[in-house]
Amino acid sequence: MTTRLVVQRLGFLALGLAALIVIAPILVVIGGIVVRGIGAVSWEFLSAVPRAGMTEGGILPAIVGTLLLTLGTAVAAVPVGIGGAVYLAEYARDNVFSRIIRLAIVNLAGIPSIVFGLFGLGMFVLFLRFGTSILAGSLTLGIMTLPVVISTSEEALRAVPTEFRTVAASLGGTRWQGIRTVVLPQALPGIVTGVLLGLLRAAGETAPILFTVAAFYLPRLPRSIFDQTMALPYHLYVISTQVPGMPADVQNGTAFVLLALVLLMNFAATWIRRRFRRRRSW
Repeated sequence: MTTRLVVQRLGFLALGLAALIVIAPILVVIGGIVVRGIGAVSWEFLSAVPRAGMTEGGILPAIVGTLLLTLGTAVAAVPVGIGGAVYLAEYARDNVFSRIIRLAIVNLAGIPSIVFGLFGLGMFVLFLRFGTSILAGSLTLGIMTLPVVISTSEEALRAVPTEFRTVAASLGGTRWQGIRTVVLPQALPGIVTGVLLGLLRAAGETAPILFTVAAFYLPRLPRSIFDQTMALPYHLYVISTQVPGMPADVQNGTAFVLLALVLLMNFAATWIRRRFRRRRSW
């Protein structure tokens, strides 16, 4: 066996060990949540409202609130994010203005989530007078999600070969027709992945909704976008730190439901990405 082959195998072994070191703690955490939480999950736990100071009943308002906030985040962030990505990838020239936009996107991605919450409180809750509501929380989470959507969508658009644009133009189509009918469908797997990654982050955030929408205890479902709502991340924080005598089963069951929701969205993102990649022409 040559020295070169030995070094190569040692390198592969080191990379495998590094991957194992990263994955093992994640698997331990997920396994612990599943083992401790799955026994607390029942139909009543998923479909009933909380009662007796959240020590009994279920977490339906928190589940519905999380889904509504995720949907509202998608409505607020996806059109603007994809539109901004199309502009940066297809129309913007390399000048001071476009560089300032990209710098702002990078800086926006590095802002702590608690700052987004304070911004949402000042802008949407107080200045625009939306109050602590689903609308204010969704807009706040949408702004927080924008950098992920824009960056991943722009990279997906830039990855589409130039030949697709050239052929569309040679057939007499306008630039927008080429983007809409050729480039966007080919970039769709990367765009969908970026969108779902952003929504996954929004679904698990606590700090932004703490100031803009989350209710401590609200044993009913919201009736409009101007209502407060419970949400799984904040509900888990509340029952773990703010409610004395909370049964461990309720805490573990809530953590399991939140984890299951996030993993389900991850699996959905993977399935959608694979499905669209099979349709690509390159």
